[in-house]
Amino acid sequence: MKIEVIHADRNQLEKAYKSVMGPHFRLLTMVASDEKELGIDRFKLRYFFAVGDNRVLVLETVVPEEDPSFSSLAELLPAAAWYEREAYDLFGTRPVGHPDLRSLILHDDFPEGVYPLRKDFPLDQIEPRSGNGVFSYPRVEGEGVFEIPVGPIHAGVIEPGHFRFQVMGDTIFHLEARLFYTHRGMEKRSEGMDVMEGSLLAEQLCGVCSVSHALSYAQAVEQIAGLTIPERALYIRSLLAEMERLYNHVGDIGNICAGIGFAFGSNHGARLKETLMQLNARIFNHRYLRGMIIPGGVLRDLTSEQLNEISRISLDVAFKIQQIIHDILENNIALDRYRKTGILKEDIAEQFAVVGPAARASNIDMDARKDFPHAAYQELQFEVPVLEDGDVLARFLIRAVESTQSAKLIRQIIEKIPKGDIRIPLGELPAYQYGIGITESPRGENVHFVMTGLNNTIYRYRVRSASYANWPAVPTAVPGNIVPDFPLINKSFELCYSCCDR
Repeated sequence: MKIEVIHADRNQLEKAYKSVMGPHFRLLTMVASDEKELGIDRFKLRYFFAVGDNRVLVLETVVPEEDPSFSSLAELLPAAAWYEREAYDLFGTRPVGHPDLRSLILHDDFPEGVYPLRKDFPLDQIEPRSGNGVFSYPRVEGEGVFEIPVGPIHAGVIEPGHFRFQVMGDTIFHLEARLFYTHRGMEKRSEGMDVMEGSLLAEQLCGVCSVSHALSYAQAVEQIAGLTIPERALYIRSLLAEMERLYNHVGDIGNICAGIGFAFGSNHGARLKETLMQLNARIFNHRYLRGMIIPGGVLRDLTSEQLNEISRISLDVAFKIQQIIHDILENNIALDRYRKTGILKEDIAEQFAVVGPAARASNIDMDARKDFPHAAYQELQFEVPVLEDGDVLARFLIRAVESTQSAKLIRQIIEKIPKGDIRIPLGELPAYQYGIGITESPRGENVHFVMTGLNNTIYRYRVRSASYANWPAVPTAVPGNIVPDFPLINKSFELCYSCCDR
């Protein structure tokens, strides 16, 4: 990956963005950091853009402590809106011209003027809440318009998220979604941590994308170290990533059926997902495939017998889920509920830099396995499926196609995997250098930023998960649909709350 850096004045970011950015540049992430200890006055903002051909362009600026303001890009670039709000909450950097500067990570009862990600905020400090906060949000008002609040505590065993629907009858006019109820402070916790220990933190960011997060983190660290990872380890990493994709997609196909109470599909999806997770536990001693990927390679090797079992069961599950999918698509009620429901238009998906199956279902040809080749993907043959309709059915079909594709990739990997070492020592890392790791998780692209400190420690760690990129687009796919379709729309995106509550 080639990284180019452009420096810009904090008050001229819009001008700099317009002058250097092409129409197809895509925002990968934005990272704010407090670098006063390094002689910087005081904050640095780095906007990372994908520009094609495995290249990344970084728009970088310094924001001073005395006047921590900068010109916002959110009006020009809606995808930047959450990042700038988050930096305002956690560092106090103020984006001038931002169209919506409500708090994002810290809710309204958090005291003003307290910024938890600044270096001088102690890790163990607990701020008392005021209890006087008021959640403000846009409303649709008028005769016959009602509001339906849902959550943040839900009837099912799911994570907390609050949704307010303004409706007339069953038709939704506007949805306001609020997340970040269980912020865990993981990025703050990482500061000063040994980079090898940080790998354990990375894989616990999310319950079901452990491999992708651990791999993104490892790649960022290895980029700083300038390591060349043994080829066998790269193949094992791709194997793990596809096993993670397969069990997630199979489960998600069932979960989408659960959104309309279609027990046939949801039960079979859960059954086949359980088959794969039991396979994970037998081979890797962990149902979520944790503990395998580390900076420098992988922790354990695999025997021929284990590889053969993985191939056999993966292909068998992929065959069975296609039979289930066939029966689901033969059901007119399911098709009627899926088709033209929850449409995410292509231009909206581009504005919010949506990733993963949701992007590919909205006619955006992007996949980090192709765009930023990692692990052993450059040695493997596969196509990126793309559909145009952007509705629930398209997101369902993308997962259906990719399930078969993952099983075939697993077979390819096992046929091609070379012999050799599975890891190399990390060595001494240069201090105050950064790297970024980009991988394709089941939900889409995960981007990890790691900056080192002294003695192989972490100075700044920032995670942008696929769910963080996609959540802002979900409310745009809901208006015009009926209230009972929201669970279906939500499940078709299948986004994670935990990935946002880092």
